[in-house]
Amino acid sequence: MSDKAAMKEIERKKGWREIPPAGMIVDPGNAVLYQTGEWRSSRPTYHADRCIQCFFCWIYCPDQSIIVEDKKVVGIDYDHCKGCGVCSTECPTKPEKAITMAEEGAA
Repeated sequence: MSDKAAMKEIERKKGWREIPPAGMIVDPGNAVLYQTGEWRSSRPTYHADRCIQCFFCWIYCPDQSIIVEDKKVVGIDYDHCKGCGVCSTECPTKPEKAITMAEEGAA
């Protein structure tokens, strides 16, 4: 199913007989269709000057929200990041982390 067809299917309201039991995800790999970053209460900030390119944040991020380009971490995909903080927790840089967490909306 193409992304466009999938979005049309999502937009159409389903009846109770069409919803999978227990809310199962029957089409794997469809998370890219949902912008879940709006749920976030904490926001990660990437500090390139502190990053040692260990990729721990990329490995442990449950939402695949760490952006890697040319074999380097370059940022965070805020459309899909839910603000769980795993990236910051797993970051080994000291004394300051390469990814810090702050309350969403804080300047």
